[in-house]
Amino acid sequence: MGESERDRSGIPNKASMCMDGASRLLRLANLAQELAADPVAEEARELAARVVEGRFYVACIGQFKRGKSTLLNALVGYEVVPTGFVPVTAVPTVIRFDGELHARIRLRDGSWQSIAMQELKEYVTEERNPENKKGVDGAEVFVPSPLLSSGMCFVDTPGLGSVFTGNTATTQAFVPHIDAALVVVGADPPIAGEELTLVEAVGKQVRDLIVVINKADRTSDLERAAAAKFTREILEGRLHRPMGDVLEVSAAERMENRGPLRDWEKLLANLQHLVDDSGAFLVSTACDRGFERLSEQLLAVISEDRDALLRPVEESEHRIELMKETISEAERSMRELGFLFMAEQHRISDLFGDRHKQFFSSTWTESEAEFNKELPSVPLGFGPHYRRRVMHLAQAISRREVRPWLKSEQQEGERQYRAVAVRFVEMGNNFLNKLAAAGLSELTRMPHALDPEKGFRIRSRFTFEDFIGTAQPPSPLRWLADVVLPLVGARKAITNEAREFLRHLLEVNSARVQNDVLNRIQESRDRLEVEIRKLLHEISRVAEQALDRARKVKEEGSPAVQSALERLNQMERCVSSLV
Repeated sequence: MGESERDRSGIPNKASMCMDGASRLLRLANLAQELAADPVAEEARELAARVVEGRFYVACIGQFKRGKSTLLNALVGYEVVPTGFVPVTAVPTVIRFDGELHARIRLRDGSWQSIAMQELKEYVTEERNPENKKGVDGAEVFVPSPLLSSGMCFVDTPGLGSVFTGNTATTQAFVPHIDAALVVVGADPPIAGEELTLVEAVGKQVRDLIVVINKADRTSDLERAAAAKFTREILEGRLHRPMGDVLEVSAAERMENRGPLRDWEKLLANLQHLVDDSGAFLVSTACDRGFERLSEQLLAVISEDRDALLRPVEESEHRIELMKETISEAERSMRELGFLFMAEQHRISDLFGDRHKQFFSSTWTESEAEFNKELPSVPLGFGPHYRRRVMHLAQAISRREVRPWLKSEQQEGERQYRAVAVRFVEMGNNFLNKLAAAGLSELTRMPHALDPEKGFRIRSRFTFEDFIGTAQPPSPLRWLADVVLPLVGARKAITNEAREFLRHLLEVNSARVQNDVLNRIQESRDRLEVEIRKLLHEISRVAEQALDRARKVKEEGSPAVQSALERLNQMERCVSSLV
């Protein structure tokens, strides 16, 4: 290996390791193609393409109306993702490099559909695809942008305010795949509660966060300086690490090539630093994990083909019939596994249900007393104004009471969830081991069949600050009543509603951790059961394909069988050498 391929410590550099990984994946894909193991070949080629391109993902996150889509358009130099004055992005949109502009969408069945650039808004905007009713899992836009030519991909995500409604599952499912984040905040107001919670969740997962105050042309220097200081301090407090500069830019000015640059050049430099410093390592790690899993699958196919050549056809046919019966029985016995899963769910539900009841019963009395104590200090004023003030009081008290408890409760929730996720995988593997002992010996060839890293763990969707908002804007009749009530001395009706609002805030928000954990457990269980079924049917399919190939070879005589066996042995040695 030449000096250019090593760093000063003598260790191969990250770029050469990535290229070596891509080469191994392509060789694995070719071997899989020869064996008609198309799923392995396709996945290996897709992973190799990502490695060659050094592809990694930088998600753009923040509240809606922060100008995230406009910022991404300005960075790539093309107006490719829709922008507007309402929540725009309905599904995550990946912006990738290519020599020509084009786009495609991924449907829920996993298929890709090419679309014209001008059609993109029909699928990715809240206006044309409200709450993702069209069932789009994601979109990809390809642009000839020099910034993306080294493998960095941007991800335009739904802004908060739409993300936690119909789009929650799609957006949150993408979060574990991001490698860095571009956090877009404002100066008026600065970073909000929902944004802070999302950044905190992402910051626990990724090292690189670039924080940008957009729309700098709409605020004064003093306002932006105060917002930048506030944002940096609060993020450092939450993430317990230095955040660096909060950059000030105006994406709208850059799209129109006007106004001062401000921190635009710094933003570009920070993004280039991600490419140079983090990209290759992130891709190399993904390459190694994928190669181990795919090579195991391919070795299982080779073993199945060889066994089918060595045993009589009748024996293989009988074996496949037994295998199908075992799989059918396994489908039925999945219900027994489901009962074990359900028992874990009930245990967690009871645990957090009791904790929630204890907290609420002890807190409500204190909160009501605090509300009554502070109520006389609320300025009376105009009726509707008074309603807003007492509702704000209720919200402030609920935050003071619930937030500290929620922080420790979320930690307990995360601990319990992780234990259950591991337990689920153990149950699944025990179930597969029983099947292996009952006749599905093929399962012993794939020791990583059920691996916790394969996606059974679901990231939390819990948010500390996402309290139920202040009371909904009153109807015209309610507004009129609020005007009249103080005049007739019936202001008590408003305070009673505020008191009930406080109770509602305490009760609902103190149950959020319980709901979050239970939702994650259910989703983990669903994914695990689907993966087990896919694995069982894949084993049957591989065995049937091996028998079909063995029949054809045996019809050609013993020399053909011997040649096929030698070929399989050679392929096995090739895969082992690649590993």
